[in-house]
Amino acid sequence: MPVPVPVPQQRDVPAAETSHGGDLTVLVIEDDPAGSITGPELSAAAGTRVRIRTARNLTEAGRLLTDDVDCILLDLALPVPAGSAGAAPAATSTTAAPGAEHRPEPAPGRADELAVLTHVLRIAPLHAVLVLTAQDDTELAAEAVRVGAQDYLFRGELDARVLSRAIRYAVERKRADLAQHQLTESGLRAQENARLERGLLPTPLLEGSDLSFAARYRPGRSRALLGGDFYDTVRTPDGTVHAMIGDVCGHGPDEAALGVELRIAWRALTLAGLCGDQLLSTLQQVLEHERQSEEIFATLCTVDIAPDGRRAGLCLAGHPAPLLARHGRPARLLPYEDGGPALGLLPRARWPRRQVELGGEWSLMMYTDGLIEGRVSAGSSQRLGQDGMVAMVNSRLEQGLTGEDLLEAAVAEVRERHGGELTDDVAVLLLGRDPERIRRRGRSASRPGPVSTAPAAAPAASAQRPPLYGP
Repeated sequence: MPVPVPVPQQRDVPAAETSHGGDLTVLVIEDDPAGSITGPELSAAAGTRVRIRTARNLTEAGRLLTDDVDCILLDLALPVPAGSAGAAPAATSTTAAPGAEHRPEPAPGRADELAVLTHVLRIAPLHAVLVLTAQDDTELAAEAVRVGAQDYLFRGELDARVLSRAIRYAVERKRADLAQHQLTESGLRAQENARLERGLLPTPLLEGSDLSFAARYRPGRSRALLGGDFYDTVRTPDGTVHAMIGDVCGHGPDEAALGVELRIAWRALTLAGLCGDQLLSTLQQVLEHERQSEEIFATLCTVDIAPDGRRAGLCLAGHPAPLLARHGRPARLLPYEDGGPALGLLPRARWPRRQVELGGEWSLMMYTDGLIEGRVSAGSSQRLGQDGMVAMVNSRLEQGLTGEDLLEAAVAEVRERHGGELTDDVAVLLLGRDPERIRRRGRSASRPGPVSTAPAAAPAASAQRPPLYGP
């Protein structure tokens, strides 16, 4: 009884992408080993060492097929053992070949002739395959290449020089096929991510507002679409502009999904008329029902800006305080002493609401801690912190930057100081009020137009609520 050949554990790495220096390993699958070209012949013709493994049938081939095999030389005349065509040996790689699910089927009438090839392609999806066929069967050889082989050779013309060149060509063609498929997949994934991002990231509802809006979002996970940070801005019928920014602890897909749920819940509750402690208490209930474990919590900052744009109500739930820059004054952090705990930490927590005077011309920057936890310089253990962020923003304001330009410069500087990509998610939201912009808009709206004779509309239901702002 023959002794089984020990097989190394398969790795999920395409054979065409492995590197063995200049050496090549070829698995020859044919039932006449005496007719095979030997390793020394191929080595002499190729100018490099070529190792030959020979299998007389598909069962032996399954045992000898490992990741260090560069190319398979397959005789199409080899019979397929009963029961072999439908099952792949356990020793083969578990990774599906890129594009294998779209591999064409043999033409009608050729399935039996190509059964051995389709079986090999199934058990060796990541290896280059050369087929051997009779010289007078060019159509079968061409069909084998269409089905998935990299090239074909005729048995009567086989010599070491031709074979060594064909092996090199097959290996490089397989590598090019894999690279092209990965490039196509990356392009499709980028398009899909762009569509998902447009759907998951918020579109501000600020129609009718005089406030400017800008935002930046950067997930911390490599190649991720969304992180645990979230933000949103809406204007209710009474003219109040509501803004929110939050951060779910963690950086995985579950945290990203929870962040989207909290954002959507906040928008729905805000449009329904809730604010302050009542809104945050309801959001905490949503968090407690949707989170994966009791250790998950979320920080949140909400700002409700009065219709005249001069006052705001501020609620903090374990979140960093916003940054307020008034015209002609340095930016400063808003008070945070009256803040409450993060959502999900205390079952019956309360979140007090502080009144803030904004003034006539201002910019309000809301952010997540990813912006302030970057390092002050590459290799340093010191974090930027809120004081460093305030100084950085003031420096950019002195340069005259505002809106989108201010956010772009701030995020870029944080990354540059950190020495590369930030490990935490970053979300930044900037709202602003510019009286000159409001005056220009007012002059445009005051131009003569058709006079409406319709009766005045009844006060909106939201206007009947108790006022959000003090005198």
